[in-house]
Amino acid sequence: MKTILVVLDGLSFEVAQHAMGYLHAECAQGNGRLYQMTCELPSLSRPLYECILTGVTPVKSGIIHNGVNRLSKERSIFHYARDAGLTTAAAAYHWVSELYNRSPWQPARDRHTEDPALPIQYGHFYYDDGYPDSHLFEDAESLRLRFNPDFLLIHPMNIDDAGHKFGLSTPQYRNRARMADGYLSHWMPGWLAEGYQVVVTADHGMNDDRSHGGVLPEETQVPLFVFGSAFSLQNDAAPLQTELCGTLCDILGVDHDKPVCPELLSVQETA
Repeated sequence: MKTILVVLDGLSFEVAQHAMGYLHAECAQGNGRLYQMTCELPSLSRPLYECILTGVTPVKSGIIHNGVNRLSKERSIFHYARDAGLTTAAAAYHWVSELYNRSPWQPARDRHTEDPALPIQYGHFYYDDGYPDSHLFEDAESLRLRFNPDFLLIHPMNIDDAGHKFGLSTPQYRNRARMADGYLSHWMPGWLAEGYQVVVTADHGMNDDRSHGGVLPEETQVPLFVFGSAFSLQNDAAPLQTELCGTLCDILGVDHDKPVCPELLSVQETA
């Protein structure tokens, strides 16, 4: 089943609980469900991109801080999907390209990617944390319309950027979350109508010191919204961040060797 993964960088669970009105409306209609998930440690971006996309914790992957600039040594969702003959795409921060396509990053070469041999075959990658989320969602929709990917990663940065500038308990941070919810309300109904399975989560949260990386609940508790017929919508599912890769691979129908959260999946997906 075609799947879209949205990683809202830096969105804490406590803000997702009250700021994402559209996503909660879909859940209220029985179309999805919100789960609380604890991110792996350290609660930093590049290590947790790797964790979400490969199912491997930062200490085991060796991507233990944001300055580790090399290709991943692990197998990602992109690798499994490409090797199964599926089409992959991403509109994401350039660290994702560095992890799975080419490292070091060369903007003129890598910012716009069209190469079926790469794990991320089609991509629009940005390198400015202030790159507008509105543009990023449009980049993603352009990829979807042009290349019809089976797996599409959408990774906007403005929530995290606002958190680093202003902190967790600020209108600037909360309003950036509301804006992301608004962009999703523009695009997601069409995705769901076309049968896409949609997962919306975050890599880590944010604290009042305008940072993250530690073990405070506001840094480590993140949302996991799931939408689509592939999901059970069970109340008692307790997904781990390390299980997202394998669970998404199951939905895509590709072979893998990653841990899975079977409680997240509907009967037909686990049969």
